[in-house]
Amino acid sequence: MEEYLSKSVEETEAIAEKFSKNLDGDEIIALYGDLGAGKTAFARGLARGLSVEENVSSPTFAIVNEYMGDFPLYHFDMYRIESWNDLDSIGFFDYIGNGVLVIEWSENIEAAIPDDAIRVEIRKTSDENERIIIIEGM
Repeated sequence: MEEYLSKSVEETEAIAEKFSKNLDGDEIIALYGDLGAGKTAFARGLARGLSVEENVSSPTFAIVNEYMGDFPLYHFDMYRIESWNDLDSIGFFDYIGNGVLVIEWSENIEAAIPDDAIRVEIRKTSDENERIIIIEGM
């Protein structure tokens, strides 16, 4: 387990960018945290570290955004996903093993997250700009 203290959005992105250098290209990265915790900032930094040149934004309405960098990067938002049927309908299981999956709101699909996934918890602190980032499974 690794733990980091981020004091800004930019630091959160930098932590994720550095973390991305350890990836092989087929990982599942499950992000956990409250609304506004910094999950999308982490995904942006991860994408930058994987040489994605596109603007990375939350796929709230699209459910998944696909990017090409050093590896394919599939950025999921599971906020509105409620069942196995929902996962099937978006083709979630077809993405596994075909690139890096970074999944916001992983708590909503916990039963579908493989045991060997990397779990990243982002916690707010009493300082509105600070975040504690805990990475497990790397």
